[in-house]
Amino acid sequence: MPAIIADIIKIMEDIAPSYLAEEWDNVGLQVGQKDWPVRNIRIALDPLPNVVAAACRERVDLLITHHPLIFKPLSSVDFSTPVGAIINMASKHKMAIFAAHTNLDNVTDGLNDILAYRIGLNNLKVLGDIRGPEDCQGLGRIGDLARKTKLASFALEVKKKLCLNYIKVAGKPDLSVKKAALCTGSGSSLINNFFASGAQVYISGDFRYHDARAVEAANLGIIDIGHFASEHLIVEVLARRLREIISKTGIDIKVEACESEIDPFVVM
Repeated sequence: MPAIIADIIKIMEDIAPSYLAEEWDNVGLQVGQKDWPVRNIRIALDPLPNVVAAACRERVDLLITHHPLIFKPLSSVDFSTPVGAIINMASKHKMAIFAAHTNLDNVTDGLNDILAYRIGLNNLKVLGDIRGPEDCQGLGRIGDLARKTKLASFALEVKKKLCLNYIKVAGKPDLSVKKAALCTGSGSSLINNFFASGAQVYISGDFRYHDARAVEAANLGIIDIGHFASEHLIVEVLARRLREIISKTGIDIKVEACESEIDPFVVM
């Protein structure tokens, strides 16, 4: 008997339980029906029109994205709008769209832990409020560096480890750093948690001008790696995890990572 969307949702619930999502978030099935058959799955960061169109052309049955297609309740589904056009396109091709957002950020071994591992942090703790029954689940992470270093040197090390073309740094270049905080996506909402954390540097994306000024005044540092770079690394990791889990069930389902997504910002 072929697998259906509900089977994959159950697996995703094990990977990133929906109860770990932030209250303002909208995770889970965005478009489609749970009883639709699924043979091809694609993982992407964003449900962009070009990503959805390509998935439809290539007969993908389920598109799993990190960012939800629908954040706020829709007052109407107008096919001439970007969201409406995506819903229309996906529905016509019987392709379901599913989102795992802050629940995938918050869970143990989720996106925040993956970023921390890539950077090389140890002894991880949650930066924001703890969610769920385990004290290692929640937004952001705090961790120890393998060795004490200077802010400028650490920033270049982060840039190299994440294979980035550029980063933005605020704070004194010779600031001594031995503990770092991080948050995937936009980190401004946890800036006060960073100040209280005991970490010397905060790594995230979408920092604001006044965040940088406040960090300077506190004689601390921030490293802005960009929203896209802080989250896109989940695409290949999640695809690999799903393939491993599905292969153990004996069900024949193809799982692949979307390879066409690029950072919307270009430095000129």
